[in-house]
Amino acid sequence: MRATFMYGAGDVRVEQVPDPVLQEPTDALVRVVRSCVCGSDLHPYHTMPATAEGSPMGHEFVGVVEDVGSQVTTLRRGDFVIAPFAWSDGTCEFCREGLQTSCLHGGFWAVDGIGGGQAEAVRVPLADGTLVKAPADEDQALLPGLLTLSDVYGTGYHAAKRAHVGRGDTVVVIGDGAVGLLAVLSAKQLGAEQIVLMGRHKARTALGREFGATDVVAERGQEGITKVRELTGGHGAAKVLEAVGYLPAYEQAVGVVRPGGVISRVGVPQYDEAPVGFASLFGPNITLTGGPAPVRAYIEELMPGVLEGAVQPGKVFDRTMDLDEIPGAYRAMDRREALKVLIQP
Repeated sequence: MRATFMYGAGDVRVEQVPDPVLQEPTDALVRVVRSCVCGSDLHPYHTMPATAEGSPMGHEFVGVVEDVGSQVTTLRRGDFVIAPFAWSDGTCEFCREGLQTSCLHGGFWAVDGIGGGQAEAVRVPLADGTLVKAPADEDQALLPGLLTLSDVYGTGYHAAKRAHVGRGDTVVVIGDGAVGLLAVLSAKQLGAEQIVLMGRHKARTALGREFGATDVVAERGQEGITKVRELTGGHGAAKVLEAVGYLPAYEQAVGVVRPGGVISRVGVPQYDEAPVGFASLFGPNITLTGGPAPVRAYIEELMPGVLEGAVQPGKVFDRTMDLDEIPGAYRAMDRREALKVLIQP
């Protein structure tokens, strides 16, 4: 089969590799119907040291079950499934608490001998706890929306949930990538009244407005902070969702949150140190939360809206490419020529 590997910064290749096979009785084999490139895939695309063996890529996919191990009880061949970006057993204490990204027996795609989702097929460990069946098939127009449930929609929703966004809230979302836009959508779903989107790419912020943003602030740094404070009555916002992962975005979050507010980070941090002391968080009683989204906990909650067409998170995909074209997909997203690229085998 074909699968995507990264051999170093900017070096993405599609190669022929052996088909995956069942290794454990709790495994399933899934034929990938749709996958995509994530904004977080661009981090190694920028910084990964050159390697001889390469690393498999991709952590978002939907597909059809081709085979199951002898101990798999909830799935059968032919089931259409959504794969969260972390695999988990569904039974450990953290899974029972809805924190599947900390599963005691789980892990992540494309590491420790598990293949990546930017491929024609994937071996799924702990299939009963990981995969979510969906009433869909591989020809449906709903596929892009269902694919967002594997990561970006659930991640945006996690940002809003961890910030306890509720009816009447004022929310600032930092970042106009797919996660930031779907954090806007999620905040709107949870009842936020004012949603300020900090982003400067007009096509993206236009989609943000469609998803529920009431204001857009293109300015960055202190200028952007001042503009947001003007829009939020001078004190800042009680709920700030940071969906970028770079230090300037975090500093903007600190600058726009009001005393007693919450900063919820879901952008993968690309820094080791950040302001958390008296002047930044402690003195104003600001809560810092967020982390890798346990999207498995949200899929069944969010899926009905996608199936019914009440929400259309799949609009974050603005380009579709074949698997063989995936190096170009990385380039397009890196150059901001595409928001998020949908990949079909």
